[in-house]
Amino acid sequence: AMADPSSFASPSCCLTRHLHLRCRADFGARALRGTAALTARAEREALRCLVLDTRDVKVFKVTVNGQDAQFAFGEKHSFKGTPLEITFPNELRRGQEAIVEISFESSPQSSALQWLTPEQTSGKKHPFLFSQCQATHCRAIFPCQDTPAVKLTYYAEISVPRELVALMSANRDGEEPDPEDSARKIYRFSQNVPIPCYLFALVVGALESRKIGPRTLVWAEKELVDKSAYEFSEAEAMLKAAEDLAGPYVWGQYDLLVLPPSFPYGGMENPCLTFVTPTLLAGDQSLSNVIAHEISHSWTGNLVTNKTWEHFWLNEGHTVYLERRIGGRLFGEQFRHFQALGGWRELQNTINTLGDKNPVTNLVINLDEVDPDVAYSSVPYEKGFALLFYLEQLLGGPDIFIGFLKAYVMQFAYKSIVTEDWKKFLYSYFKDKVDILDKVDWNSWFHAPGMPPVKPTYDMTLSNACIALSQRWIQAKESDLGSFSSADLKEMSSHQLIEFLTLLLLEAPLPLSHVQRMQEVYNFNAINNSEIRFRWLRLCIRSKWEEAIPLALKMATDQGRMKFTRPLFRDLYSFDKSRDLAVKTFLEHRASMHPVTSMLVGKDLKQDQ
Repeated sequence: AMADPSSFASPSCCLTRHLHLRCRADFGARALRGTAALTARAEREALRCLVLDTRDVKVFKVTVNGQDAQFAFGEKHSFKGTPLEITFPNELRRGQEAIVEISFESSPQSSALQWLTPEQTSGKKHPFLFSQCQATHCRAIFPCQDTPAVKLTYYAEISVPRELVALMSANRDGEEPDPEDSARKIYRFSQNVPIPCYLFALVVGALESRKIGPRTLVWAEKELVDKSAYEFSEAEAMLKAAEDLAGPYVWGQYDLLVLPPSFPYGGMENPCLTFVTPTLLAGDQSLSNVIAHEISHSWTGNLVTNKTWEHFWLNEGHTVYLERRIGGRLFGEQFRHFQALGGWRELQNTINTLGDKNPVTNLVINLDEVDPDVAYSSVPYEKGFALLFYLEQLLGGPDIFIGFLKAYVMQFAYKSIVTEDWKKFLYSYFKDKVDILDKVDWNSWFHAPGMPPVKPTYDMTLSNACIALSQRWIQAKESDLGSFSSADLKEMSSHQLIEFLTLLLLEAPLPLSHVQRMQEVYNFNAINNSEIRFRWLRLCIRSKWEEAIPLALKMATDQGRMKFTRPLFRDLYSFDKSRDLAVKTFLEHRASMHPVTSMLVGKDLKQDQ
């Protein structure tokens, strides 16, 4: 079996199949403390040991089938953490199972957890805790085989202060007073579909819920719960469309959780409970494609999983493809093409930033001694999508290609696979079209950096207005600035405004007079849609508009979604007038930032310790 370069575990020797977690969230100590009982199965004869991943986790005691077992930590690696080697009291035969119970405690600095003070929440009264395990952070909560090659079921019992609610990436299985502490409550959870460790998730906070569909509750702090229920009210329609496209939804519940602003991603597809950023709350449901994306992961990613993070495009390319098919169902085929072309521009933008010779712009990457968090970009999403969209057009259109996708999910459900498995299945499914498939430049698509070898065809209907307006601004001389007016935007949707600004960001910076005039006529400063505001502020900083500096710093720190925070800080760092202030602001906020965000912004600003 191909080894996972991001993990110390050896699943070919021993497989963890189930986890029974019992722990308490200690807000005073900022620690999760308890026991993780792993059901491990020997995959070869005479097995004497089990190696697990850990990062900054204390281990107090290990038992195997109730007997004390010896354990030792190996050498610490800069980002992979420290292997934990457990020696079994008795060797296991092939196929034999043992229960390995580990008493552990997470570190206050755990890279998987953010502990928020009451001041960092909407309600300002209670603390808050959330986890983010993708890609390799589950090992920073408890010792585990932290590789997507391994899937396990889990049962969890979590003790929390009784005024708070605990939720997990699992179905809720009741609650009761904590018999050991009347000020606390125990929440129980059950996940009966095997999942990779990166989909383990926990949140603890003052949360309320609203029912928005037959299988969907929206959870948030009470200040945001009604707004969130409105914003995501299309969730059931999206779930139905996804089931129609990809097959039955096997997870039972599909709940949504809106996190505090420091949540580092747009969304995280935790099973039964998608986590989302509050920056999606535009007020008009216009950013709901992120919900379609996380819903789609219930098939591509959570059922069919990349075996290592080098094949992350299998998770993300297929999920973006399904997300856009759902958008096509709900808003029409022209809209799907418009979103697809927007994705191509996003890819151009990313490759401009990373460089077209950069090996992390390959579709299939090499993660030997590379931290997956550092390699993360839009490439697996948008280059992956572009390949599937290109194949759809090559092989006979959307109706034919969705047949492949549904069969692919059925073939590999509950498994973890690599790119070669995907390609073999593609060839066997389209066995009558092998001559067409053989014309695809697979080597360039998979293993070459930069933009793809071929650009798919896009319907331009909804893009033309964006291109025309962006060209007017690019070509305008000082004397033409009077020809612009608020009427320019009258027919444009918020999606088209995003695309208009994206196109301007692909060009050389506009003269300062142009962005000042743009503010006069369009008043972009008044728009709170996060995707529009983010691009507008980048445009201003790139054109060296000093008045935008405080606005850009405010957006970079008021929320912590890395898609926004990292480029804003990078642009502020590149502008001589704001560089020192950007560094100073980062250093002031660093302690209250999410650990992964603070690490990556630190690298961007050359402040990594």
